[in-house]
Amino acid sequence: MAAYLPYQGYQQTALADGVIVMFRRNWPAILLVVAPLGALSMNTTTPVSRSAILEQRERAFSGALKRAAQFASVPHVSSRPSCEDIQPPEALATPNPLVTPAARGKNVKVSFIIGTDGRVHSPLILESAGMLGDWHVLQTVRTWRYRPATCNGVPTETEGKIEFSSR
Repeated sequence: MAAYLPYQGYQQTALADGVIVMFRRNWPAILLVVAPLGALSMNTTTPVSRSAILEQRERAFSGALKRAAQFASVPHVSSRPSCEDIQPPEALATPNPLVTPAARGKNVKVSFIIGTDGRVHSPLILESAGMLGDWHVLQTVRTWRYRPATCNGVPTETEGKIEFSSR
């Protein structure tokens, strides 16, 4: 025997329409909640291994990069004639530039000014290894940071010269 149930189709349709309307109104909020959950569920070990691979490639690519640095005070007209306590600049962040295959076996010599703010100013190529190699060296040297040289405890500008040689 079949049981006779009252028709409930209208209620189900109204409920479905209400859900659709609610979704249309609240989809941005739902997206803001669901997107971070998706990001958290992703595997985050890939960037670490990717950076390790890049470091390994860079080491293999650059080979044995040698550098020799020299520093000299930059005289100013308004500066004192004598300095009793001279402290040379101290390198804080000086990453090695990427050496291109075309620049292998060549030297690149760069002159630059270390400002009183510790930033590198006016880098100039003194000895070239080709346009692309020089560009990489200049871009890297511009990012270097130093603790500036001091004269009697006062930060002063200093000229730096550095030579990169790859073998």
